[in-house]
Amino acid sequence: MPRTAAVALGLLAVLAASACKQDRPGRPQTDPHPHVGMWVTADGRIRQELLPDGRYEEARDGRERAYTGRYTVTGDHIDYFDDLGFTATGDVRDGVLYHEHLVLYREH
Repeated sequence: MPRTAAVALGLLAVLAASACKQDRPGRPQTDPHPHVGMWVTADGRIRQELLPDGRYEEARDGRERAYTGRYTVTGDHIDYFDDLGFTATGDVRDGVLYHEHLVLYREH
């Protein structure tokens, strides 16, 4: 194998290994933000789990994974990008997640 091809293959292997350490660009699995976890409305009808890989799953009225997608966090602000194409926002204030019209509390 010519040296140039060997170097190119080595570089591709390094890049592939680096990509495998992250499920989402810029968010290593080993460095989750403080808002990762389960959030629930006071009546328990809506449960939203912020996963450490930058994905979320939301259950509504017992329907698991009613909404799924990805999210990004900037400080205490969360931007949601649903798999169906719509977007939403949320903000964590004093340990409470205000997600559009919902108020969710961390499940312990």
